[in-house]
Amino acid sequence: MARYIFITGGVVSSLGKGLASAALGALLQARGFTVRLRKLDPYLNVDPGTMSPFEHGEVFVTDDGAETDLDLGHYERFTGVAARRTDSISSGRVYSNVLEKERRGEYLGKTIQVIPHVTNEIKDFLAIGDDEVDFMLCEIGGTVGDIEGLPFFEAIRQFTHERPRGECILMHLTLLPYLAASGELKTKPTQHSVKELQSIGLAPDVLVCRSEHPIPEKERAKIALFCNVRPDSVIPAYDLKTIYEAPMAYHRAGLDRAVLDAFAISPAPRPDLSRWEDVMDRLYNAEGQVNIAIVGKYVQLEDAYKSISEALTHGGMANKVRVKADWVDSEQLEGEGAHLLDGYHGIIVPGGFGERGTEGMVTAARYAREKKVPYLGICLGMQMAVIEAARNLASMPDAGSEEFDHEAGKTRFTPVVYHLKEWVQGNYTVQRKVGDDKGGTMRLGAYTAVLAEGSRISDVYGGALEIEDRHRHRYEVDGTYRAQLEDAGLRFSGMSPDGKLPEVVEYSDHPWFIGVQSHPELKSKPFAPAPLFAGFVRAAMEEGRLV
Repeated sequence: MARYIFITGGVVSSLGKGLASAALGALLQARGFTVRLRKLDPYLNVDPGTMSPFEHGEVFVTDDGAETDLDLGHYERFTGVAARRTDSISSGRVYSNVLEKERRGEYLGKTIQVIPHVTNEIKDFLAIGDDEVDFMLCEIGGTVGDIEGLPFFEAIRQFTHERPRGECILMHLTLLPYLAASGELKTKPTQHSVKELQSIGLAPDVLVCRSEHPIPEKERAKIALFCNVRPDSVIPAYDLKTIYEAPMAYHRAGLDRAVLDAFAISPAPRPDLSRWEDVMDRLYNAEGQVNIAIVGKYVQLEDAYKSISEALTHGGMANKVRVKADWVDSEQLEGEGAHLLDGYHGIIVPGGFGERGTEGMVTAARYAREKKVPYLGICLGMQMAVIEAARNLASMPDAGSEEFDHEAGKTRFTPVVYHLKEWVQGNYTVQRKVGDDKGGTMRLGAYTAVLAEGSRISDVYGGALEIEDRHRHRYEVDGTYRAQLEDAGLRFSGMSPDGKLPEVVEYSDHPWFIGVQSHPELKSKPFAPAPLFAGFVRAAMEEGRLV
């Protein structure tokens, strides 16, 4: 059975629990252990799928079609372990499951309460697949003291006592604020955070203390004394230039050693950190820089495109160049704003929902096509490239998306992009209506695309004629316009296995212009960059004359 590490946070939010969890998972892997990481979110949404990107950042999609927190992206990028539907749960999902069971009569007429019914549901979730790995790392969202998190902490308390002694530990992240007026790091907030944990029956085995200033040994000793942990289990965590420093930085600080000591694993296997040494070498010994414009509609919050940003970094690593990404608000390109793209070596138009800003994306696609600038369109970015081709090459000036007409409540466009009502998933057909609930009703998860032989997309994937990437969308390019668009020069170089759904478009007479309906950024890792992003950065290097 797996050993469990529960990761909690205190004092303030956004301390980097997800990054610390992912880095610890990578360090345990480096010592030869197998790991799986999970996220428990206290919010009442069933999942983040219906949340605004401004509210919660990007939605990370798993192979099996779960819409999850962006921290699962960190987990995958650092460990290479593909996340599953069973690796993410929220209070909303927990309560939904409990109420469904109550309606079916599974509780045999009992009064349904937080304890034991809600906490049992959480414990059942924690135990899924615990015979598959050596370590299960479970991050609890939010901050200790949040009222909505109490059922999760109580479930963890019960779970820890029900397991054999020594199989569960708690790692707690806190903040050591610095008072410039007195020139001191203050430990009291950490002490109070730990006291809050202790009041609900939990005690940390390892403390990770975020700080902008070096933590003196006497302060570490003080924290250890007042928080009832060993001095070498107080781990400093300082700000880093890049998140990919985290595994090496935490290793130097002794995090993996402290965790293994807490489990009494001694002697511990020596770590092989060569993978992360290579990552750091590629980051810090880059040979030049490419400038990329990311033309999106949620650019005010970088986390809305987190996986895009990281996949670009990985593409830079693959080519040993630094990628400087600028976030360009697509609304600024509408009208006469195309000049804002001058000087960039490549343009990315990522996914999104709704009509706002899409005319600027069409402008970006046209600019890239006409100026021969490398272009990568992802999901909505592919659809906007098709609309641009339809309007300006295929004599359909009113081409647009059915999504925008549905939003406006009236017909204005020739719908070259339409609402997908039926598609094949595995061995059965999925059907959807426009009026269905929004949550979980899109084309979600990993799907296969069949590539045309000799196409650029096939070359990018090393000559492969089939690829598999994750999807998240409910509108598709209409294949009935394929012949008309191909006559105009836009090649449909990737299709679904049944030949009905366009997956990839490209221009044969362009140095590098590809649009994909999928989200290849979701599977990119620093040590295994997504081929499309590596190829796109390579094309940007050629545009910038770096090769």
